[in-house]
Amino acid sequence: MEEPSFEKHSLEKRPQQGAPAPAPAAEPPALRASDADRDRFADILRNAMAEGRITAEEHSERIGEVYRAKTLGELEPLVSDLPAAGRAEPAAPARPYEAPARPLGAAPAENLVAVFGGATRKGRWRVSRRTNAFALFGGIEIDLTEAVFEQQEIVINATAIFGGIEIRVPENVTLRSTGTGIFGGFDVKTVEAPDPDAPVVSLTGFAVFGGVDAKPKRGKRLKNLRAGG
Repeated sequence: MEEPSFEKHSLEKRPQQGAPAPAPAAEPPALRASDADRDRFADILRNAMAEGRITAEEHSERIGEVYRAKTLGELEPLVSDLPAAGRAEPAAPARPYEAPARPLGAAPAENLVAVFGGATRKGRWRVSRRTNAFALFGGIEIDLTEAVFEQQEIVINATAIFGGIEIRVPENVTLRSTGTGIFGGFDVKTVEAPDPDAPVVSLTGFAVFGGVDAKPKRGKRLKNLRAGG
């Protein structure tokens, strides 16, 4: 009688060497930030500055990063050293879906484009929380001296490529900048208003073989510094 071969069975059960290891699970993509997310983080920074937790210079630097952020992961580190209150929105109780009403002053971003031409925004007009200005071989004029501010802080993202963008603000508002000139000029006369309730105009963007010029307009002042006035 033939004896069973234990060596044969042990070889059959032995796992093959060189088999590829299972691929690691792919990480979920980073969640993109919305304009509402950026505005929420901007509010946290503004409150932190009002409470004396960060300086005006720190606020100016961080606010520029907020509006350049593409994902929520890029936003979180900008407020990680600030109180958590207000950072995360509380979960709302379950209820049937309703179309959200637009909050007062939460108008969509306004876009001004000048390509081989010009664009102007002046006179009595309501300023959106965010304005995008793009000049390519053209010019844009933004005059805020008679504008209606419905939010305390607004952001103007200015991009000038072989073109120019001119921005004028009232003398009694705060004007800040995190813009950059690349073979061009990004000239902003920054001003810190003495009134903490004064509107804040934050200027971001860049100029390439072009120019962005922003400064207060002499003799022009807002009569009511409170948002919505």
